[in-house]
Amino acid sequence: MRKDARLAELGMDFTLHDAGVRSNEVSNDRKSAAERGEIDTSTTAVAVATTPDVTRHDQSLDHFVEKDGLLFAGTHLIVDLWEASRLDDLPAVEDALRRATEAAGATLLNIDLHHFTPNGGISGVAVLAESHISIHTWPERAYAAIDIFMCGDARPHEAVKVLREAFSPARIQLAEHKRGMIPC
Repeated sequence: MRKDARLAELGMDFTLHDAGVRSNEVSNDRKSAAERGEIDTSTTAVAVATTPDVTRHDQSLDHFVEKDGLLFAGTHLIVDLWEASRLDDLPAVEDALRRATEAAGATLLNIDLHHFTPNGGISGVAVLAESHISIHTWPERAYAAIDIFMCGDARPHEAVKVLREAFSPARIQLAEHKRGMIPC
């Protein structure tokens, strides 16, 4: 995935401004070029990253959970997939993370995946307003280790259903932990 697409997922909009930039407002590399007369700084287009005010919105998503008389930071699911498929398929893994996030009712901020070559395997994370989903795959063992940590109103068990469908494991091992438990 291209870096500008990742930043767009984070809500960052790049707008080009013909701002009549002076040489002291440009980066060191451009300043050197401007000083050498290689760049006309009076007409240089500058990319400005703008981020919407998501602080208030994020706070409403990232809150402690009160359920069944308990108050806790969130639910952490540790998921092992055995005899699973498509564990070396980068687009399939990215799609599974997106769909799992949506099914859980969570808010995707960014996905970052690394495909190991030549031996295969993928490691990555979907960063959520409500926390994260991480995945590490070993296709040679048909195994994936997945962590799903979600707080707020997100439904992490719904993400597991999507991951089961996406990777068709013969066996799933799941452990659940309530993080940050506070007595009510």
